Amino acid sequence: MRSSNPVLTGRGFARIKEGSTQTHDLNTLESRPSSAPMSIDDVVIKTAGLFAVLVAVGTFAWRANSPGLALVGFLGGFILAMVNSFSKKVRPGFVLAYAAAQGLAIGTISRIYNDAYQGIVGQAVIATGCAFGGVLLAYRSGKIRVTPKFTRIMMGALIGYVVFGLVTLFTGFPSGSLGLLIAVGGVALASMFIVMDFDQIEKAVAARVPQEESWRCAFGLMVTLVWLYLEVLRLISILRSND
Repeated sequence: MRSSNPVLTGRGFARIKEGSTQTHDLNTLESRPSSAPMSIDDVVIKTAGLFAVLVAVGTFAWRANSPGLALVGFLGGFILAMVNSFSKKVRPGFVLAYAAAQGLAIGTISRIYNDAYQGIVGQAVIATGCAFGGVLLAYRSGKIRVTPKFTRIMMGALIGYVVFGLVTLFTGFPSGSLGLLIAVGGVALASMFIVMDFDQIEKAVAARVPQEESWRCAFGLMVTLVWLYLEVLRLISILRSND
């Protein structure tokens, strides 16, 4: 089953057919890779590199403290996300550019939150790391399994959450208990999509996709982790505003 992360279901993964198993059976592949196969280490290294770029640019944006940088980051990030998600050819330069664009946006947003709630960024980073570690442990232990039903539920929840997000652009985010409940739901949803990313990455490794696909996997994982961080940031801000 493919991941519901659009990054990891793009044209670059067309060689992995639905229902592929953890074996290297030729029947599960459309073609053999023309280069060395991707490994988990490849994905880890690429992901670490992308976050290094994001943090470096984010530090610059934090110090600049200019809302205009956030706008540039969001617009540039959206365009680059579309290119990286649906391009058949993996383009490492565009993936790195996306990480830089996200750094502009995340650095500025983090500074705004931290000015309003001192120390919230450190809390959000720690909480995001704990959530990531928790879902990884649950996935590796088999307590969370990505099944077709699980995927359908997550996709339905994501569609509903996106629609809700668009509505709140005009109505504002709910306050009180309802706002807190929705924020918790956002964190949970982002966490579950990390599980789906793990599942897709393992299937890609088993299917022996080309090594360059590790850039696409790293990109997809970074997209979900950034989403989780923003959801955690909002949740903590709600909790602290209720103190």
